[in-house]
Amino acid sequence: MPMIDRWEQRLAAGITEARDKPFIWGKHDCATWAIDLHRDLTGGPDHAALWRGRYSTPIGCERIRRKLGWKTLEEGGRSLLGEPLTDPRLAQRGDLVLGGDPEAFGVVTGAKAAFVAPEGLVRVPLATCRLAWRT
Repeated sequence: MPMIDRWEQRLAAGITEARDKPFIWGKHDCATWAIDLHRDLTGGPDHAALWRGRYSTPIGCERIRRKLGWKTLEEGGRSLLGEPLTDPRLAQRGDLVLGGDPEAFGVVTGAKAAFVAPEGLVRVPLATCRLAWRT
């Protein structure tokens, strides 16, 4: 999916907003933030509407994922975003990744990927991410 005009500014704004916003399950968590940012960068569909606001705990998140038919976050990513890149190190700024510990969705910012976590915005080396999808 092609990026919209001025996507670089939207990516920067999305990172800044995530840094300043508290983590809230189902509203501002890893998947909701990353998938919403994907929508904002591409003008694509609002995939996070499938779960946004439908849970408020980690257990609730697991339940919604199962209700959507996804055993893992990877299955959700493949269902919503298609097949991942052959190597996550090929990901570019704005692409989505699956990585971290615990595993979560994030957004590539360069040599690192940013993730929304309970402790705030976390950045990890792109090379440590397991999967990536082109935005």
